[in-house]
Amino acid sequence: MIYSVKGILTHTEPNLAVIETGGVGFACRTTANTLSNLKTGAEATLFTYLHVREDAMELFGFNGGDELRAFKLLISVSGVGPKAALSVLSVLSPQDLLLCVAGGDSKSITRAQGIGAKIAQRIVLELKDKIDVNDSFAGIAAEPSALAGTGSSASEAVAALNALGFTAAQAAKALEGADRTLPTSELVKIALKKINK
Repeated sequence: MIYSVKGILTHTEPNLAVIETGGVGFACRTTANTLSNLKTGAEATLFTYLHVREDAMELFGFNGGDELRAFKLLISVSGVGPKAALSVLSVLSPQDLLLCVAGGDSKSITRAQGIGAKIAQRIVLELKDKIDVNDSFAGIAAEPSALAGTGSSASEAVAALNALGFTAAQAAKALEGADRTLPTSELVKIALKKINK
């Protein structure tokens, strides 16, 4: 199928980007996070997912393969369709979503439009079994500045902060921009200083 679309961004609307390539404009449903990284008139590459229903075919496009993988994980949850998945990924980066799942923080997921407490809890419950937190941070984190690193000290720091009573989202925010090569204890200290400011 269509793995990616590369071309000139000719038009945007809320949750929609049109990429023209070879004289064809591909309308890709997308997230607010992806749209914020695109510029009309500039070249863009979107990783795509073709959603086929009995009555329609829709193309979904994402700024990075990590956001696409997070989208696929979300639509694998019963009761979560593509529209709901876009809504979640418009308020949470793939990294933040993983942290919410790892820390059981369904409340942060409810910030997404149209996502109630029951669906958010189902997302956390079903994705916990599908994600290996120790190695999925490096696999799904979208931004180079994201918390995840090649080692596991970042995920250990998140687990330690969870044990201290902080949500996964709070832990992620506190560790933003921290040097991921530092040992776990240093990362926890940095996070606590930021939280206590």
